[in-house]
Amino acid sequence: MLVDVPAITDVPPDKLDGEPDAVIRQLYSRYATALHSYVERFSPDRGSADDIVQETFIRAWRHLPQLADGRPVRPWLFRVARNLLIDANRAARARPLTVQGELAGEAGIDSALEDILDRQVLSAALQHLSAAHQTVLVETFYRGGNMATVARELGIPHGTARSRLHYALDAMRKQLQEPDEMTAS
Repeated sequence: MLVDVPAITDVPPDKLDGEPDAVIRQLYSRYATALHSYVERFSPDRGSADDIVQETFIRAWRHLPQLADGRPVRPWLFRVARNLLIDANRAARARPLTVQGELAGEAGIDSALEDILDRQVLSAALQHLSAAHQTVLVETFYRGGNMATVARELGIPHGTARSRLHYALDAMRKQLQEPDEMTAS
């Protein structure tokens, strides 16, 4: 594949050979510094900027026949780099944040400890409720029953089960908001 060198208007034709590799080398030597400066302004780090500049010239190499049609090359290179920056930014936003290995392990320990403490606090708060309220909460949340099933199992009307659940949750909320009173007794 030979490139029509005189058609690349913003590169002096006398400095380019007709071979694609030579043309890319010439384009790189002429535009890489400016392109890299542009890309670095919008990249999170130097490595990302290097990757985008490299990909820009790979795409230029693939599209040399279209670039040789008389249009200026510099704007095309900058447009490709801009599009690659936009794509990289979108990809970075779509990726979930990663947590370093040490922190993930520590988070697991803290999470397990928090679960144990939460269970102890809930258990203590549950002990301060009446037996009827305890039963409705346990049947609904720990055993996964719905209101109709809980009412049937307890032998009470559906409305009574809903009322007990409402007052039980309200009492639990008050117990959990006042932890000093719970631990003092």
